[in-house]
Amino acid sequence: MINMIERSHLEIIRGIDRHRTLTEASAILHLSQSALSHAIRKLESRTGTKIWIKQGRNLEFTDTGRFLLSLANRILPQLEHGDRALKQFSNGKKGTLRIGMECHPCYQWLLKVVLPFLQTWPEVDLDIKKDFQFDGYSSLKDHETDLLITPDLIKDNTLIFTPIFPYELVLIVARNHKLAPKSYVTTEDLETETLLTYPVGTDRLDIFTNFLIPSGCKPASHKVIEDHEIMIQMVAAERGVTALPNWMFAEYNETLPIKALRLGSGGLHKKLYTAIRAIDHDVDYIQAFVSSAIEVGETDSS
Repeated sequence: MINMIERSHLEIIRGIDRHRTLTEASAILHLSQSALSHAIRKLESRTGTKIWIKQGRNLEFTDTGRFLLSLANRILPQLEHGDRALKQFSNGKKGTLRIGMECHPCYQWLLKVVLPFLQTWPEVDLDIKKDFQFDGYSSLKDHETDLLITPDLIKDNTLIFTPIFPYELVLIVARNHKLAPKSYVTTEDLETETLLTYPVGTDRLDIFTNFLIPSGCKPASHKVIEDHEIMIQMVAAERGVTALPNWMFAEYNETLPIKALRLGSGGLHKKLYTAIRAIDHDVDYIQAFVSSAIEVGETDSS
C-alpha cells in the first residue's frame, strides 16, 4: 500500500509556509519548481482536495493545507532530530545538547555549568533557548530541545525530572524602603507597590500564582523588565520591588543598597529541576550534564 503522505510532502508544505512562493521554497529545498509542483499535484490527486491556491505571487493554504502544515510542524522536528542522532552516531560524534530555560533568573547560574561541561565533552555543542514566551514542555515533547531547566513539575510519564537544588523566592526592596524593617511581607503589603517582573504571563510567575492570586491580592502596578540587572538597579533606586531567587539577591547584596524579605512568614520555597524525555535517559552526555548541574547546584545552595 502506498503511503498517502510522505516526508517530502511535509517538507514542501513547511517550505511554502516559511517562504510563501514556489521559487523561494524550491531553492531552499533544492528542488525544481516543476518537481515541487508535481509532488503536490500528486498528493492532491490522492486526497481529492486542493492544498493551496495562488494569491498573486504568494500561495495560500486551504483547510487541507493548514492541517498538513500543523502535521509538518509536529512531525518534522522529531524526524530531523532522529536524522541528526543517527548521523552523529555513525561518524562517532556526540552532537548537540539543546537546552530550554523556563527559569529566567537561572541563566547566570547555568553559565557555571556550561564551561566545565564543554571542557569535559569537547565533541558536544550546546544550544540554549531562553525566550520569555518560550513553552518549555511543548519544545521538549516536540523534540525541539533535549533538556529543560524548570522550577515547575508536571505529571507526565514520558518525562524524567531530577531535582537540582532548592531555593527561596524572596522580595527584594531598597534598604530605605518602607517595608525594609520587616522580616517578611504579606500579600496586603504589595497592594501599594509597583511590582517589577520578567515579561511573561502572570500564570508563569510564582509571585502571582503562589502568593498574590490565592489571597485575591494584586500589586498597585505591574511593570515588566527584560534584564534582571536593570530590574535590581530600579529596586535599589526605589522604583519598585521584585521577587527573585535568594541566591541572586546574594550576588548583588554587597554592591547595592537592597534587602531581601520573605514572602509570607514561612517563605516561598521552590526547587529547580531538569526534565528530559524518558527515551533519552541513557544518553551519556545528557546524564553528564544533569550530574554537573546537580554538583554546581549543591555548591551554590550550601
